Amino acid sequence: MSAPAMSRRSVIAESVAAWSDIAQLLRGGESGTLIPVIIPRNRRRMWWMLPLWFGLYAVLGGVMFSLAAAGDDGRFGLIAAVLSGFAYVAGTVSLVVALLWWWRSAIVEIEQGTTGVLTRYGAVVRTLTPGRHYLWHPWSRVDFVVDTSTEIPYSAPVMACPTRENVPLRSIEFFLKFRINDAVLFVRTIGAGNFDLVLSSAVQDAIRQRARKVQTERAYDLRGSDVADMQELLNTQLHRYGVRITGCNIPDVQLPVQYQQHLATRERVAKEQQAYDQEWGLTRKRRIDSLNMDIERAKKVRDARIVEVKAALNKAREEVAQLLEQQETEAQKVRFEIETRGHSGLISAQNEARAQRALAKAYRDNRAILRYELARRSLDVGAELARRAPRPVVVRTDAGGADTSALATLLTAGLLPRPTATPPAPARNGTVPTVQDILDGPPTDQAQ
Repeated sequence: MSAPAMSRRSVIAESVAAWSDIAQLLRGGESGTLIPVIIPRNRRRMWWMLPLWFGLYAVLGGVMFSLAAAGDDGRFGLIAAVLSGFAYVAGTVSLVVALLWWWRSAIVEIEQGTTGVLTRYGAVVRTLTPGRHYLWHPWSRVDFVVDTSTEIPYSAPVMACPTRENVPLRSIEFFLKFRINDAVLFVRTIGAGNFDLVLSSAVQDAIRQRARKVQTERAYDLRGSDVADMQELLNTQLHRYGVRITGCNIPDVQLPVQYQQHLATRERVAKEQQAYDQEWGLTRKRRIDSLNMDIERAKKVRDARIVEVKAALNKAREEVAQLLEQQETEAQKVRFEIETRGHSGLISAQNEARAQRALAKAYRDNRAILRYELARRSLDVGAELARRAPRPVVVRTDAGGADTSALATLLTAGLLPRPTATPPAPARNGTVPTVQDILDGPPTDQAQ
């Protein structure tokens, strides 16, 4: 079918037409009218019964003439025989014509994509699929031919549809496609004319409900919006009529003139604001680029200074490392000197200790020698005293023998009278040692 203009509401109707015009009406309609149902003109008349009855009457007349000719051999019998022949021929031709007429009137051809509703005595018998069918019953006929395969387009503009702010929109174009699934249910329940009113009311109600949820400034968002919920609602309402909505959308929305001017002003202001935003964006971008360049230069200067600081820090570290190395070298040198001095002092102390030990040993040896010398000198003194004594005095300490010790000798010498003073023998260093000196040991200088 040709879709009607979107600015006009589609009209669904049914039409009465001959069988030859069914295809044209279903595919083209009349003046933008959608015609999904055709009532074919009944071409099955009873005129075929005239030749049938005439043929039967002629055959019956021929039989009667044959009986009359058989009962009379004269001239009347000859005439009856001729008339019976003509009656048989006329009856046979009439019966053949009646049968051909009946056969031709029983042929029904259903257009492809349509479904025929067969009735008998006004009651629906069954549906006829596309193709040729033979209706042998004289009172069987096709009352309706329904388009059940084409998706029929339907346009329903809704005028003065209010929005959420109660602003009436000038129009909302609603376009849908529907298909008749059950031909018998459609023609017997509602019919094409009534379906047009029901569909228009359902569409307007659904559109008004949708528009009530939309703000006026967002009314253009209805164009091309998702209307699956509306399609489901319409299918629920139209299911009992044997119709299914296969698709729908909102192609256009017309706002009031004043609101369009208001939107035009807003659009112009929005464009100016967009241009200002673009200009400001370019200016901002230039400033940002300039700031980025300054930042990059500052980063380069900072990096250069960081490199210089790192170089100075490395140099200072090197100097500190050298100074530390020098200090460590000097400390090592001082440590070595201290260790050397200590080692030398230790060696000298060890040598001095060895010398002291040797001196002590020598001192012990010299003391033994001095004791020997004292004993010898004591003997010499005793002998000298004994020699110079006026008379010998024998002192016996015991009966077993005489005491020959130096102490005994000195005691004995003390008991004796003093002899004539004889100067003692000079010592090695010009002084005469006494007995006490001899007993005390060698002088300090000799020990050292």
